[in-house]
Amino acid sequence: MKVEGNYQRDGAVCVRGAFSPDEIELARTAIDANLASLSPLAQRASPESDGAFIEDFCSRQRIPELEQFIRSTPAPEIAAGLMESNVARLYHDHVLVREPGTSQRTPWHQDLPYYNVEGHQNVSMWIPVDPVQRNSTLELIAGSHLGPWYMPRTFLDEQAKWFEEGSLAELPDLAADPETYPVIGWALEPGDAVCFNMLTLHAAGGTGDRTRRVLSIRFLGDDMVHAPRSWVTSPPFPGLEKELPAGAPMDHPLFPVLWERS
Repeated sequence: MKVEGNYQRDGAVCVRGAFSPDEIELARTAIDANLASLSPLAQRASPESDGAFIEDFCSRQRIPELEQFIRSTPAPEIAAGLMESNVARLYHDHVLVREPGTSQRTPWHQDLPYYNVEGHQNVSMWIPVDPVQRNSTLELIAGSHLGPWYMPRTFLDEQAKWFEEGSLAELPDLAADPETYPVIGWALEPGDAVCFNMLTLHAAGGTGDRTRRVLSIRFLGDDMVHAPRSWVTSPPFPGLEKELPAGAPMDHPLFPVLWERS
């Protein structure tokens, strides 16, 4: 296992050889099972005229292989080390599958504004089970995890469905100033993982003639707290605000502690 990059500085690293071939096969089985039986949270993130880009969320409790991967692999310990946290708590799982011929690019965005949590100690772990070329991999803006928050918008029609217009900064022209907004990214083989902060700006290209299946697992560290929203978050956790007040640690059965420093 080898870490390329500096998580605290850049908000993103590549962990080479994070998972064994058997563990990747388990993730592949979990993804295929999820794709064969989508949950009500599943959505298509590409236009009908393009190849299919399918996402699904929070399926671990109905897909045994997904639950097994989350609990039995080094993922939680890796996350805790990167977060410099005493615990690694599961936030949610996210399956992303791009079929061959999908040209739709995932636009630049941060994940945290779509969520119902706040804090700095967190990790999104992006785990492909297919080889990923550099031109279709996850790209990230180094250092953007330090802020500010940018206005979250819907991917296909750029609507501000969450925060009110003008309440957050608009995304700058990243390409116009590459020194201020340096892009990092890696070609990946099965077993590698890209780990990034939920506030790090990121985007991804289309897949061309390849399939790209990815399991993404989100982890919460010591300082992450509940941030109830007046809108439906992605993914939603209906009724959670009745059980966890604003600012409370995410101590709830939905978010089990998977690793703890002894």
